[in-house]
Amino acid sequence: MAQGPSPPPPPPPPPTDNDKTQKTSDIIGTLRPTKLFKLSKSDTYVTSLDFDDEGLLLIAACSDSSLQLYSAQDGCHRKTLLSQKYGCHLARFSHHSESVIYASTKVDDTLRYLSTHDNSYIRYFKGHSGTVTDIALSPRDDTFLSCSTDNTVRLWNLKSQYAQARLNLSTPYLAAYDPSATVIAVASASTSSILLYDVRNYDKPPFATFDMRQYDPPPAPGGNNIPEWTKLEFSNDGKSLLVTTNHIQGHLLLDAFSGELKAHLPRPYQPTWGILRSAPSITPPKTPLGQGDTSISPDGRYVVGSSGADRDAVVWDTQGRVSKEAERKVIRPMCSLPCDRGKGAVTLWNHRYNMMATADTEVIMWLPDEHVGMKPL
Repeated sequence: MAQGPSPPPPPPPPPTDNDKTQKTSDIIGTLRPTKLFKLSKSDTYVTSLDFDDEGLLLIAACSDSSLQLYSAQDGCHRKTLLSQKYGCHLARFSHHSESVIYASTKVDDTLRYLSTHDNSYIRYFKGHSGTVTDIALSPRDDTFLSCSTDNTVRLWNLKSQYAQARLNLSTPYLAAYDPSATVIAVASASTSSILLYDVRNYDKPPFATFDMRQYDPPPAPGGNNIPEWTKLEFSNDGKSLLVTTNHIQGHLLLDAFSGELKAHLPRPYQPTWGILRSAPSITPPKTPLGQGDTSISPDGRYVVGSSGADRDAVVWDTQGRVSKEAERKVIRPMCSLPCDRGKGAVTLWNHRYNMMATADTEVIMWLPDEHVGMKPL
């Protein structure tokens, strides 16, 4: 008697407490794609990703002016939130899992505070007169930063529509809070510098300035000399500061206290524009918007990011061997994480669980797979 087709395999399990407590070093080489979510159209791109504080929800801002909400716990799509009139980018959860802040991409440059429960606006934050290039939330309270091409960095509080303070700087396109929420780092692309501010004295000059020109690669023939930085991130232990770039020489891992270069983190392949997103310093953008393609693991040891040329992700061990190549300190990737679908144009660790998400024209969730081993490069 003919048998029908065999049933499909069961879906991968959601993150568990074991995923939460295992050492990152035990699972880092076994992360594999477990869930893939297609977007509504093949020409729609994810421009930003963010997990909520509990690590249970993931939100993706998309180029079709939609926000896609996913359950990282159940591995399913929750809902679509539309922002057709204003567009959306850089969506960030507040410390409440049912509200997000995001930047407008159409009409004006207002920041919008949205309830994901009923898709209604809670508040608008007006003031920027240029494209918003980064949003960073304080890890401790309801204050947040926004960077813009209007050459300002503004400090806001979710409870007020008015900015609490403003910095006037040249091309301050990226910003980040340190884990203690006492230090703000601002990256100025045109001056190749990173400025550190005391949150309590935000209106005072920076207490430290890191000159990055010595680490910049030479400009390409006919190109400009503005570095193509795409993300600024502190490690969770506060000891390192990662500057994600689109350069072949790779990302810059800095000592967060002295600004000294710990190492370049080069990609294994020549970056291609088909995978990487334009840096805020590139105007008009050559590729869709993004928020950087690297992320630091919760223990501060590993950096995961795009290979630059194929679908696989790669891992750098910041405690690994540092070699000297052409007078540069270099840490090469320790392994690759195979992926046969999608690209990692946007990459983000879940800081509550041992999982990560990547996105391009799809959203992919990654979990450890105990049945696979590490894949060396």
